[in-house]
Amino acid sequence: MENKIHAHVPYGRLAEHLDFAITNRINPEVFFSADDLDSLVWEELLSLAGALHASGLTTTIHAPFLDLNPGAVDPSIRAASRQRIHQVLKAAELLRPKVIVVHPGYDDLHYGDNRLNWLKNSIDFWQEFVPVAREFGTILAVENIFEKEPSTIKALLEAVDDPCFRHCFDVGHWNMFTAVTLEAWFSELGAFVVESHIHDNHGRRDEHLPVGEGAINFEQFFPLLKQHAPQAVWTIEAHSADHLQRALKNIKKYI
Repeated sequence: MENKIHAHVPYGRLAEHLDFAITNRINPEVFFSADDLDSLVWEELLSLAGALHASGLTTTIHAPFLDLNPGAVDPSIRAASRQRIHQVLKAAELLRPKVIVVHPGYDDLHYGDNRLNWLKNSIDFWQEFVPVAREFGTILAVENIFEKEPSTIKALLEAVDDPCFRHCFDVGHWNMFTAVTLEAWFSELGAFVVESHIHDNHGRRDEHLPVGEGAINFEQFFPLLKQHAPQAVWTIEAHSADHLQRALKNIKKYI
């Protein structure tokens, strides 16, 4: 069986964790911050990408998101977001990721009556980048963050309407913000899911706990994920080595 398991790693720590990833057959999801992209040494990235590819591991990328918003009403914010995605896609030429995870930048409280304006801007933004993603053989996947229900992401996905533009379902964010059940979310967006971010919490903070150490019902989640998105990448979003080890152990029963 193909190894679906990926694990979050900031680009600045990829080199130090490279041997561990290769030895333990863990595919990295490389997170690029804005600072990483601005100070990137391309020869270093080329070397790291070559080592990963030679070892048979695959990669995904998590794009920067702080302060960015592809659907922003302010065109200067959209321009900054566009610059960062251009940089990420340049890095993708070397890493050849299966998926590039991006944040939508939408929340109901912020946009309110401007939802349709945000949606139009976001559709235009992503339609610019989908052909580039296709050229590189990767998929741009919009992650749920503050969404209480799936309608806004679904409207974006259906409007762009391209197999290189899909959904990353973050079960931890779902547990914090949702007003709908797991079944309802997968019923609406399951066919679009190409990756899932897997971590646990108690519903109040984004704790990024290992599977089974919070309040999420993974006995319900994993069958739904397998049913609706059997080919999806599973990415463990652990923020410490100890949590990653515990998550890898706890997730084995579901593989």
